[in-house]
Amino acid sequence: MSIWTRITAALSALRDGEGLSEVFGVLRAPEKTVGFTIAAIALGAKMAKADGQVTRDEVTAFREIFYIPPEAEASAAKVYNLARQDVAGFEAYAERIARMFGRGSDTLADLVEGLFHIAMADGEYHPDEDAFIAAISEIFGLQSATFQAIRARFVPDAEPDPYAVLGVTPDTPLNDIRAAWKRLVSEHHPDRMIARGVPEEAVRLAESRMMAINAAWDEISVQR
Repeated sequence: MSIWTRITAALSALRDGEGLSEVFGVLRAPEKTVGFTIAAIALGAKMAKADGQVTRDEVTAFREIFYIPPEAEASAAKVYNLARQDVAGFEAYAERIARMFGRGSDTLADLVEGLFHIAMADGEYHPDEDAFIAAISEIFGLQSATFQAIRARFVPDAEPDPYAVLGVTPDTPLNDIRAAWKRLVSEHHPDRMIARGVPEEAVRLAESRMMAINAAWDEISVQR
């Protein structure tokens, strides 16, 4: 059974009057890939409301993260529209998602990275999008250093700081920086991502992430 078939089944289980956020309350460990996908679509829809528009670039960016076969487009569109129409605020979604995956988990960091990817798709980073993702990260229980490391890979308000990308500081000993780099490479391997609930359709996130992590280490190792 494909992930999109399972998503359709999860939506069908909603009772009349229930919002999309209720889905996250009933999904269990074997269905976390379904939850991750629905969460990415739903929070992406809520974020689109943050800056007041949905661009073709944002839709394209989502497709760069998730492979959506033609036969599943209706299900993906239904999730998106349900989230857009739901009276529940993004906080309700974020709270339920955090409980499903566990606050501070690597899976939630993966989800925040997906939101950055979508937000930056049109080449602009709206202040409301920044506030939205920061609030999501706080509800998810991510450490400030984790959030800043993800942000540093996407937001062009300054040149990418290789130390921020690796979650270290310029005065961190080189051996410790190397250890941080190796840990990040291990944690963000596609197999590790799948094991913690990220669907195979979304592991493309790992490609750009690994490039940024390795580029940061290369820059620091040359400087030092």
